[in-house]
Amino acid sequence: MPANDQRSVPAISDVSFGELLKDPYPTFERARKMAAIVKIEAANIMVATRYDDVVAMERDSETFSSVNPQSLVNKVMGHTMMRKDGELHARERKAIEPALRPGAVKSCWAPRLEIIFGEVVATFEKDGEADLLHALAAPMAGRALAEVLGFIDVDWQTMALWSQSLIDGAGNYSADPEISQKAEDAARGVEDAIRRALPYHRDQPNGSVLSSMLHAEDPHSLEQIYANIKVAVGGGLNEPRDSILTLLLGLLENPDQMKRVKADPNLWPTAFEESVRWISPIGMYPRRVTRDVVFSGIQLHEGDQIGLCVGAANRDASRFEAPDHFDVFREKKSHLAFGAGPHFCAGAWLARHMVGRLVVPGLFERLRNLRLARHDEVRIHGWVFRGPTTLPVTWDV
Repeated sequence: MPANDQRSVPAISDVSFGELLKDPYPTFERARKMAAIVKIEAANIMVATRYDDVVAMERDSETFSSVNPQSLVNKVMGHTMMRKDGELHARERKAIEPALRPGAVKSCWAPRLEIIFGEVVATFEKDGEADLLHALAAPMAGRALAEVLGFIDVDWQTMALWSQSLIDGAGNYSADPEISQKAEDAARGVEDAIRRALPYHRDQPNGSVLSSMLHAEDPHSLEQIYANIKVAVGGGLNEPRDSILTLLLGLLENPDQMKRVKADPNLWPTAFEESVRWISPIGMYPRRVTRDVVFSGIQLHEGDQIGLCVGAANRDASRFEAPDHFDVFREKKSHLAFGAGPHFCAGAWLARHMVGRLVVPGLFERLRNLRLARHDEVRIHGWVFRGPTTLPVTWDV
């Protein structure tokens, strides 16, 4: 590209961090129109928001690397496979994949998840009303994750606390000491739970992630187990929790679509994919620029940190028509809610089954005439991690 076509990174400086948390999509749209890479001053980060640009970066790990020695994830969770590329990443991912493949989900986890779902719904189905974040989504996601990882004696409330504390710690760029302490406490709690569970999984190989790590052809070291279980706790709870609520919200706000999906069970997987495109639970992850490069007209430098904003890319109007609307029946196109390339979410098949084939369809079957109770009290929050934080509903008892 000719030198006179190169541009420095433009910035958006008139948006507050609170505005990002409340509704990041107007800012994302501005960024897409400005340039391939834009700095959002309130978050002190450069972001890529266009669909094609995010895909291109994901496919070029030599230039846009997951490896980042300065990452807070490394400090909080250890040297996880999320911050590795190439053979190092592939070896660790291969050790956990047997527990999360479609076949394992169907044969091992589906029956257990159905039991958990039944137990969770039984605690509130006679009440006639509930906030589904606390009644359904959080306990379901927390119990399911503990089961799949192979924890033996950890309740869902503890899983939820650890998950949020680790996520907060990994994003603690202001070095808030209280956030740092909570993250350290959570990390120690996860390590203690792992140590308690390891003897069982060594002696009795099973379908869990911990067992898979121990009995793989290239088994994890204890340090690798600690790090990769922590990153699974950090990201593996909020994604199914938030996508349960998002899919429910999308359908409850669109009764015509809800009616058609309920009438045709084959539409449930499509509805799930649309929900995570519409509001992507994990909306951004970082990459480090390894060399000076001009990318889509923007001059980047070695060491620059770029946030790949998949939550923005999934609302790119150049790829998705009317992207701000939930539409189960839109033209079928792939999205980036689970990432792309070698780092594609290892838990995607588990989430697809739990949310799109079990929990949300099952809830509509169990709760007659399920509907929003107070639409004005529905809240959606976040930009790196985004999802409903309240979902008050009612049904006929």
